[in-house]
Amino acid sequence: MGLQLLVKALVSAAVIVAVTEVNRRSSYWSAILISLPLVSLLAMIWMKVEGQAAQAIADHARGTFWFVLPSLPMFLILPRLLEARWNFYVSLAVCCVVTAGLYWVMDQMLRRFGIW
Repeated sequence: MGLQLLVKALVSAAVIVAVTEVNRRSSYWSAILISLPLVSLLAMIWMKVEGQAAQAIADHARGTFWFVLPSLPMFLILPRLLEARWNFYVSLAVCCVVTAGLYWVMDQMLRRFGIW
């Protein structure tokens, strides 16, 4: 069990390192790479390797779809704030607060309509 956890951590970290290294050469290609659902794919692979049921993996995929939506505005807000010369960390904090609020709204909508 300890070795499996170590492998998961190393593979997951390698994805992040790869994206940041690609970004040194091309922000275009790193954006494409990071826009791939690599974290979700890795999570679903780890879930399968650990023997989780297909329904649990399906539920994860469905939930990921719904909760990706409220995270998308961050990728429009952050560049605007940075281009307006806001401090990076303040901009990131604003984006996190907005995203958290949108997650809450999405959660409420999913519950209200019986989707989640």
